[in-house]
Amino acid sequence: MQRIRGDRAQIIEGIIEHVSPTWDHERAARVVRRQIEERVDELGCVEGSGNPDLPGSSNWYVPDIAVVPEALAKGGGALLPDRTLLVVEVTSEADAETDRVVKRRRYAEYRAPLYLLVDRIEGSVTLCSEPGHLGCTRVDGPHPFGAVLRLPDPFGLDLDTSGLSPA
Repeated sequence: MQRIRGDRAQIIEGIIEHVSPTWDHERAARVVRRQIEERVDELGCVEGSGNPDLPGSSNWYVPDIAVVPEALAKGGGALLPDRTLLVVEVTSEADAETDRVVKRRRYAEYRAPLYLLVDRIEGSVTLCSEPGHLGCTRVDGPHPFGAVLRLPDPFGLDLDTSGLSPA
């Protein structure tokens, strides 16, 4: 993980950005994490906000949630997104467009198999899959908070997004 004097930071298209999520941001990530954690355990994986490696680019991301095989996490450092099973980004006022466009494209370019965007600003969730060099080729959403979103294999579970709505 990249750090700047004790604070988390990420590099977006060559620009260093501090990562300071609000409590509501953390709450939204927890809503997703709690629904997937049992299946993550069954798959022999761990979920966290580890650091994906994007070699050859001027980027270093800190995802809200990344799911990786436990064998890769043990003693592991940065992993290529294609080694993840799922990457989740939760938007904030300051980075919504980055999560919607830049990260979505980059994660697909580096072959993250599933990219889940929890868009707190728009009140929606979008699942991107089937990555390609120009972006994901399958998009499920955006669906409004409250909808049920199917996470495909290897998860094979329905994500209840009603808990993502503020208040």
